Parts: sequence; structure tokens; C-alpha cells
Amino acid sequence: MKNQNEKNNSNNQADCQVEGRNSVIELLKSGKDINKLFVQKGEKHGSIIEIINLAKKNKVVFTEIEKAKLDKMATTNNHQGVIAIVPPYQYCEVEDIIELAKQRKEKPFILILDGIEDEHNLGSIIRTAECTGVHGIIIPKRRSALVNATTNKTSAGAVQYMKIARVNNLTETIKYLKENDIWIYGTDMEGTAFYNEQDYNSGVAIVIGSEGFGISRLVKENCDFLIKIPMQGKINSLNASVSAGIVMYEVLNQRKTV
Repeated sequence: MKNQNEKNNSNNQADCQVEGRNSVIELLKSGKDINKLFVQKGEKHGSIIEIINLAKKNKVVFTEIEKAKLDKMATTNNHQGVIAIVPPYQYCEVEDIIELAKQRKEKPFILILDGIEDEHNLGSIIRTAECTGVHGIIIPKRRSALVNATTNKTSAGAVQYMKIARVNNLTETIKYLKENDIWIYGTDMEGTAFYNEQDYNSGVAIVIGSEGFGISRLVKENCDFLIKIPMQGKINSLNASVSAGIVMYEVLNQRKTV
């Protein structure tokens, strides 16, 4: 499987930014490398104090700069007075996700995102995934949002704790997961069973498709089960991050009761 994953570890990649107070706090707590930390001049109250104290504790040098300069640097709409410059996000291997589950002595709980191109959706999904005990997320090399400042901020810093593998071919990856005793559940409006009628206490991978096109044909054909969420209203679809959250919490609830 290692040749399926696109490694983003190259030294010639540009640094990334983490923006927003919660995201930077989680970054500092995670102990990951921070190249530079910028704090808005004059901001010495609220969670900024926590950020400054964590930076001092971790021996991270920070620089106070004017708000206008932070505004110019920011790639999100609201930096909240703090921006951290960090090395590029390190995507993992699919094997690393399975190994994490083994280390925790748990059955693998994986998300496969097929065509989630909105960075806010990706960030929201990562945040819920971290809260529900997902061991890792798999995204395709093409037709997918990547981890960046927007994703990081929307996830409220959960990106720092989530393993994400980026692969060339989702279908081949699904076959590999099946070889490792992981059942594949695709979310689809035309599914034959409701999501809460399944047993998720074995190794599972939940496939979430894009809002516009759903799960791609080949991926759908390789799912073991197609599941759907009950709908009662004039709108017959949910936001991808909402759908993902509903199913993730069902998996968590089942596993917490055994």
C-alpha cells in the first residue's frame, strides 16, 4: 500500500499557516514544530494569554506585530489575533492508521472521503472524527480538499491529532482494507439499509461522498454495504459533514455499549 500514498514530506514544500486561537492552542499543546508565531500587538487578554504562556513553556519564540500585518498574512477571514507558521502537514500511510488501532487494542474505525472538496466540510469532519474516536481519515490525491489554514481553523485544531492518509486510488485502498478485515460501509441515498441497523463492532470504514455527486461508481461497487440516513422533509440531502457526524456517532455509541 505504501506506493498508493502520496507522501507530502518533501523539504521543498512551502510552510503552512495555522490561524485562530483554538487552532493555535491545540497546536501548542500537541508539541508539534512551530517555525514562527505571530501575535497581534496589544492583544494581552483572554485566550491570547494562554497562547503566550504555552509558547513560553514550549520555548516557542513569538513576535508581536500590528493587526494590519496579520490581516495581510491571513488566508482565513478571521485570524483572531494569532498566526503560527508551521512545516507542511505530514500525511501518513494507510498502514499507520491500522497500526494506531492495534496500539489502542481497538477495532479500526476509519473514514474514507470520496470527493469532499470544500475545506470547511473537511475541517468539520476532522473535528467530529477526533471527538468520536476515528483512528484515521483517507482522502484521494485528486478531487479532495487538503489540510490548510482553513481546514485547521474549522477543525478547531483537531487536525493536530488526526492521522490522514492521501492515496492515489480509493478502490485499491478499499481492497487493501478488506484484506485487513475491515468492512466498508458507503453512505448512499439509495442504500438498502438504514445506518443505525448495522453492527459496527468489527473493523469498519465509512465512506462519505461529495454533496453534489455522492460516492463515485467504482467506490460504491466495492463497498460491502450501502447505508442511508432516514429523511423526512422536502429537502432530501444533508451536508456531507452532518451526514458523516450522524454515522460516526452511531459507531461510537455502539462501541461504547459493548
